[in-house]
Amino acid sequence: MINVVMFGPPGAGKGTQAKLLSEKFGFVYVATGDMFRNHIKNETPLGKLAQFYIDKGDLVPDEVTVNMIKEEITKNPEASGIIFDGFPRTIVQAEVLDELLKDNNQKIDAVFALEVPEEVLIQRILNRGKTSGRKDDTDPRTIKRRLEKYHTATEPLKKYYDEKQVLHSIDGLQSIDEIHRLISEIIEHIQNGDGR
Repeated sequence: MINVVMFGPPGAGKGTQAKLLSEKFGFVYVATGDMFRNHIKNETPLGKLAQFYIDKGDLVPDEVTVNMIKEEITKNPEASGIIFDGFPRTIVQAEVLDELLKDNNQKIDAVFALEVPEEVLIQRILNRGKTSGRKDDTDPRTIKRRLEKYHTATEPLKKYYDEKQVLHSIDGLQSIDEIHRLISEIIEHIQNGDGR
């Protein structure tokens, strides 16, 4: 099994690439955003709690997210791979994920960091907000707050994964097809056992 993390700030294109890769390689797509939105749509207690934090531009607490992720990992034991989108978001979450995978004799094989300038991210998110139906995609102040949270809480993960020699920085301004091609090549190398 190959475990991949799509990494980058809001609006970098993580979800788009994760979906393409899951279709191409048959990987299970684990998107915390989708999981939260399903709970919110169904108005579960978890959904209401998640909505409270999301509306403020805050991250949903670790224990809620981790339990959801654990469920996803254990219910897909036969998968050829898993793509994590939106998780981990902190060093603590990364360490917990490492432990969860280790319990199943697995590890993170590749982390793809999509690099996009902040002004482009803000415009992308505002454009997405016109059709996504997500309140947090339409308010520039909330978007900036989300990006600040990313820089303080999530960006340090680049160093964490670089030290594990699994980080691949990708220019997120390239076309969707070109980004997909670059990432696919790296995954194919990993599948063939010939390089990181």
